[in-house]
Amino acid sequence: MASVSPAAGKTPKIRNKAQEVERNRIPVVMIRLARFGARKQPFYRIVVIEKDRARNGRSIEVVGTYNPRTNPATVDLKHERVAHWRGVGAQLSPIVAKLVTQNPAPVAEAVAA
Repeated sequence: MASVSPAAGKTPKIRNKAQEVERNRIPVVMIRLARFGARKQPFYRIVVIEKDRARNGRSIEVVGTYNPRTNPATVDLKHERVAHWRGVGAQLSPIVAKLVTQNPAPVAEAVAA
């Protein structure tokens, strides 16, 4: 006869409480700046990233760029992607919120027929 181990058919119990919490948490997603560029020459990407990741950590998506060194500062945004991420619950950092309000999406002009 083949003996059946008592653990057969059961899900393994997670021994580390930290792993269990990490597995069950709901990630908070933010839209914030990630710094790129050389020393004393800042250039920023506007990224969608989990809130608890490092400033330049792995991002979910790049939704724009911000260059404060030009006069005036250059902001390029993918407005439809920002709207999508805000619709699914992403929070804006204060600086990104300011950039979005200062650079609204261009209004599509009606085509005269």
